Amino acid sequence: MVMADPILCSLQHNRAEAGAAAVKPAVKPLKLGVHTNKHNGQSIMKTRITELFGIKYPIIQGVIHYVGYAELASAVANAGGLGLITGLTQPTPEALAKEIARCRTMTDQPFGVNLTFLPSFKKPPYPEYIDAIIEGGVKAVETAGRNPEVHLPRLKAAGIKVIHKCTSVRHALEAERIGCDAVSVDGFECGGHPGEDDVPNMILLPRVAEELKIPFVGSGGMADARSLVAALALGAEGISMGTRFVATKEAPVHETVKHALVEADLLQTRLIMRRLRNTERVLTNQAVDEILRLEEEKDEAITIADIRPLVAGTQSRKVLQDGEMDAAAWSCGMVAGLIHDIPTVKELIDRIMSDAALLIRGRLEGMLTA
Repeated sequence: MVMADPILCSLQHNRAEAGAAAVKPAVKPLKLGVHTNKHNGQSIMKTRITELFGIKYPIIQGVIHYVGYAELASAVANAGGLGLITGLTQPTPEALAKEIARCRTMTDQPFGVNLTFLPSFKKPPYPEYIDAIIEGGVKAVETAGRNPEVHLPRLKAAGIKVIHKCTSVRHALEAERIGCDAVSVDGFECGGHPGEDDVPNMILLPRVAEELKIPFVGSGGMADARSLVAALALGAEGISMGTRFVATKEAPVHETVKHALVEADLLQTRLIMRRLRNTERVLTNQAVDEILRLEEEKDEAITIADIRPLVAGTQSRKVLQDGEMDAAAWSCGMVAGLIHDIPTVKELIDRIMSDAALLIRGRLEGMLTA
């Protein structure tokens, strides 16, 4: 899930499915193998995603503004997943370079950087951010927002693997066409910006699997081993988790935020900015109530200026880092209803992988009869 500053977000518009095949192709066999590591008994899962990024497990850390710092990225990397630094959380390319260097002191495992391409009142210096990524030796970049095609030649020339975040089949196909190595597919359940099609992952992931040749991961609603196994069954080759990683000990957010996720139920997220066609899923609080009131009152006449004080990144920072829970709207997925504890990142990933092995080898195989 991409949770960049909502003020920077593009106003998305529905478009007709472009380039869809007249006849849907058969789903390609999933290149999935599960075997036990003889050294420590932990299951290792191999998919095209683990092979592409050189990671142990097909689990990617979803990026969140003011959360994706070196502490969390390195913890995910050390636990066997792909940790990501949120590039635009760093105020300058020089700050990003320092954050990449800081992450290298915390892990010797692969990690990446998210770079979200969005219009803004003051356009970020994207070429300089890319310089910092390349010079920092980062070999994995997650792009999001607008089409990253213009930036791909530099990234690819540096040997960087690019995974692009999408919310529809058509955008996944476009990412494949322009040369992305993989895609992350956000279903309607995700926190942050789910697009405007409102298609949940139970439908979206198998449709992407029918069309796409490059590997993809499922994002939105991912929290545990059941999520991973289900995503694999639907055609994905891994998962991306954003909200779930916020409720871990290493996540650099206020403890009040983590406990709010544990206490949340399935019905505590809301959709804001629908009338602006810039939909964002957030956790309910007083700021969200006020946004929805303004949207109802102004209807189609509402503009981003009307709600800017309640969605600006500086305000969401007050929530995430200072624990002022009603200061602003903050991105949160429906998966909050499945979060029941605050483990370390390693405890969470180890649990997911061991439970996934039990589900695959035990429950699912046990249902098969001769």
